[in-house]
Amino acid sequence: MDFFKSIPTHMDFEGQARAEYLSRVIILLFAAVGLVWGYIIQQFSQTVYILGAGFALAALLTIPPWPMYRRKPLNWQKVKSTGESNSTESNKKAKRK
Repeated sequence: MDFFKSIPTHMDFEGQARAEYLSRVIILLFAAVGLVWGYIIQQFSQTVYILGAGFALAALLTIPPWPMYRRKPLNWQKVKSTGESNSTESNKKAKRK
């Protein structure tokens, strides 16, 4: 079980933007090549096969959280201690009344 817990499952925001842009570029390139090739040989099925290959390649490169998508992680705030959170909650309740 430790092996599965050690696998990273997140992407940062910039990594998500990179993955989305890369997938769009790959799919558009394969669509254009497939359309031209299918028109040349007059086989629409070849266009669909090439586009399917583009989808598969884009999925392989962009769905897993590769290290290139995890370069700028967010720095989260530290957890506040229980004493501080209770006093801030009581202050909020007092302000509402």
